[in-house]
Amino acid sequence: MRSNAITNALTIDVEDYFQVSAFAPYIPREEWDQRPCRVERNVECILRMLDDAGVKATFFTLGWIAERYPQLVRQIVAGGHELASHGYGHQRVSDLSEAAFFADISSAKQILESISGQEVKGYRAPSFSIGQGNLWAFDCLRRAGYRYSSSIYPIVHDHYGMPDAPRFAHAVREGLLEVPVSTVRWQGKNWPSSGGGYFRLMPYPLSRWLLQRINQTDCQAAIFYFHPWEIDPDQPRIKGINAKTRFRHYLNLHHMEARLRRLLGDFRWGRMDEVFLNSTAAKVISPSSQDMAAHA
Repeated sequence: MRSNAITNALTIDVEDYFQVSAFAPYIPREEWDQRPCRVERNVECILRMLDDAGVKATFFTLGWIAERYPQLVRQIVAGGHELASHGYGHQRVSDLSEAAFFADISSAKQILESISGQEVKGYRAPSFSIGQGNLWAFDCLRRAGYRYSSSIYPIVHDHYGMPDAPRFAHAVREGLLEVPVSTVRWQGKNWPSSGGGYFRLMPYPLSRWLLQRINQTDCQAAIFYFHPWEIDPDQPRIKGINAKTRFRHYLNLHHMEARLRRLLGDFRWGRMDEVFLNSTAAKVISPSSQDMAAHA
């Protein structure tokens, strides 16, 4: 039963299993077209799951995927879901120059809008790769016509994270909102509570409690995310990967769909644009580390 009055944002990062950043050392980008794609079947399964639960969500979709599977993009939009951008080729912002990043996000936006016939308002950086060293990315996003970003994870992590960033939605530029992935503040530290590998690692009751805490203690909407490949235990196994990457990627894939169905029933969910753009009035703050720490 959905006992929470707050509507949370459900988000899906639409990429295939071989495009995961952790696999980059093992799968050259030029081999992507040679890999068996499973994103269509997985997204279609997610769409059925959402339809069964009466839930609308936001799909942060790669331009690379959209070009090859335009009908999938149209299915997402036809289902009443929000289509948003995950960039074109799943390149971390921290690996790109300012010019290359602007070209990537502009291309992705144009492709997605051309296929869907709808404005693409939101963007999520691959691997949450906007941080203290590349805040110029927000200028690029605003210039490219995006209205919000969900690209910062305010935690400590070996591949990403900006622990001093504000935990909740805030304006980073005039007309551009940053909606960080959700965390719980406990004992002076931000703890992940938003989905992905953490959702597969933690017992479901703990994940539910963390989201409830955001709703009930912080009185804020939570942002949950996952990937289509996470509901696919039969995906091809990548050979030669290290133990940490293997553990993070394949852990509890066979439990994921059942856990998601419980999650859809336990909370109220909606699209990012409807949850935040229609209801949030955040004031513009300086992106400096001092200001971000003050608003954490």
